[in-house]
Amino acid sequence: MNATEIFDQFTIGMQQTSWLEYIGVFCGIGSVWFSKKENILVYPVGLINTILYIYISIKGKLFGEASVNLYYTVMSIYGWILWSKKDMVKHEAVLHITYSSKKEWVQQLLFFAVFYVAIYFSLTWLKNTFAPGAIPWADAFASATAYTGMWLMAKKKIESWIWWIATNCASIPLYFIKGYVFTSVQFLILLILAFAGLFEWIEKRKQLNKA
Repeated sequence: MNATEIFDQFTIGMQQTSWLEYIGVFCGIGSVWFSKKENILVYPVGLINTILYIYISIKGKLFGEASVNLYYTVMSIYGWILWSKKDMVKHEAVLHITYSSKKEWVQQLLFFAVFYVAIYFSLTWLKNTFAPGAIPWADAFASATAYTGMWLMAKKKIESWIWWIATNCASIPLYFIKGYVFTSVQFLILLILAFAGLFEWIEKRKQLNKA
């Protein structure tokens, strides 16, 4: 696909973008912005995005991504609870930004591997039965990295942003190929925000260490 064909597909895709996708995209960007700022609004705004994208992903036969957004919905509620907890004496958040230990790195890599394998084989079966438009390897990678990133985000782990970067890199072409051009643009913006979030959380951790 040359540059002209990509531009033509982008133009057509933008014209065909539904209002549900527009709302989902703006809420997705807003959610990541609040996450970068360590603002609890990441979760209520994010819930709007995830619920809409369960529907959008199923419609586009991106079943792995649909499962991700269902998982996002559950984890958003879980993360909302964790981020809301406050110290009864200091009246400040109990959960703070931290780095993963070596043990936690092993756990998250295993977490990713298990979900990748499970989603890949599930999508391969779906592709061979009634969803020929599925892209198992790409959808499984985007999904498994997102599962891992969301789990770590709920625990305020800095490494969550590394997993989000991987998710966004995979999702940009995945949604573009499926015709969800505006969503593809969303993931490009989220990729930029993920890098910004990584650096901002690293800086916040440094400030906590100095305190």
